[in-house]
Amino acid sequence: MTTRRDFVRHAALVSAASLAVRAPELRQLPSDLDPSAALRAPEESDPLLIAQDETYWAKVAAQYRVTDRTTNLEGGFFGMMATPVLEAYHRHIDRVNRESSYFARREYPALFANARARVAQALGVEPSEIAFSRGATESLQSLIGQYNRVNPGDTVMYADLDYNAMQFAMNALAARRGATVAKVDFPEPASVPAILQAYTAALDAHPRTKLLLLTHCNNKTGLIHPVRAIADLARARGVEVVLDAAHSFGQVPIELSELGADFVGLNLHKWIGAPVGAGVMYIRSGRLDAIDRAHGDEGSLDRIDSRIHTGTTDFATVLTIPDALDFQATIGFANKSARLRFLRDRWAVPARAIAGVDILTPDEPGLVGAITAFRLHGRGTREANQAVARTLLEEFGLFTVWRNGLAKGDCVRVTPALYNTPADCDRLVAALRVIADRAPGA
Repeated sequence: MTTRRDFVRHAALVSAASLAVRAPELRQLPSDLDPSAALRAPEESDPLLIAQDETYWAKVAAQYRVTDRTTNLEGGFFGMMATPVLEAYHRHIDRVNRESSYFARREYPALFANARARVAQALGVEPSEIAFSRGATESLQSLIGQYNRVNPGDTVMYADLDYNAMQFAMNALAARRGATVAKVDFPEPASVPAILQAYTAALDAHPRTKLLLLTHCNNKTGLIHPVRAIADLARARGVEVVLDAAHSFGQVPIELSELGADFVGLNLHKWIGAPVGAGVMYIRSGRLDAIDRAHGDEGSLDRIDSRIHTGTTDFATVLTIPDALDFQATIGFANKSARLRFLRDRWAVPARAIAGVDILTPDEPGLVGAITAFRLHGRGTREANQAVARTLLEEFGLFTVWRNGLAKGDCVRVTPALYNTPADCDRLVAALRVIADRAPGA
């Protein structure tokens, strides 16, 4: 097993030549390689060992047609479709365009139902508990905006790490209902006891809280929140939870029934690798009454479909969802999660030892997946973090993204994906050493 000392020693040996702007070669799947054979996991059953099998992961990476313009370490925005999924998507587009409304009206409903059942099975819920959306944001805006249990004088609550658009939705709900807003600032460094203490104090200080927004896998720092424990704290005080799981499904192990939230928004176009514009809204069975029907819908009160309207479905996108699930299942969700964590640790563990670099996400098991954020010590401004992201791209050929909204300052987010390699992560560590050495006061 590779140790932290090994990581640090390896990063220190990266040559100066590796710091120059260098784009990766375009990786393509050889025409004679059977995708299912390439994705067949090694005999070793331990995901932690499979995660370090570079021969295997090179075959997986070869199934992504990766740009030669940069090394993408911003895999969290949306998930690139693997070649088998992309080719299926193209076939579905051709079919939909060719057969038009004949297909849409006669054959599509059964295929839509199949896709819905496949997603429900993967999430461990019933098909009647989920509806497709165009993304987690749309799902959560519907759940928050149509939540009907907040009254004048009540409180809604969210944290500084919650997604900005969801904070806006909670603000709008409070304004419409005559409620107030309470905010939780996450501790740095984060730990489960410190997080639970912060939520306990906030809930006790605001006894009229009715709705709490939680995030499972955070979009800003990658912190995996102890959702079930927080939800239990909330439920004991009569507070309901709406959960942002936009980054969860496909990145880290998740089973909705175990998270303790009755209302959840998820994405399929991030870590599941479906086409952009695919999301899920979940409402636990028996809880539909807390969410109003959308836009005056006169449909059944007992069906989740009346709670969200997206207009005409993107037929090809929905048809591709089972293909994306098949691709992920062939790799194995546990294997994928372990590989992403391995790539994350490959850069974050040695970077934590660099003087002047603050890694904002803990290393403890269960608290992080692929995503991790950092900032230069004492430099939490927008300008400073945008400058770091710009330098990583323009000077070192590494694409990351600046994030804001954290109570203690902005940051840079790094998100490796299955097409990344340990060498990509090593180049990031070497670049951070150079950038930290240049910082004022270094």
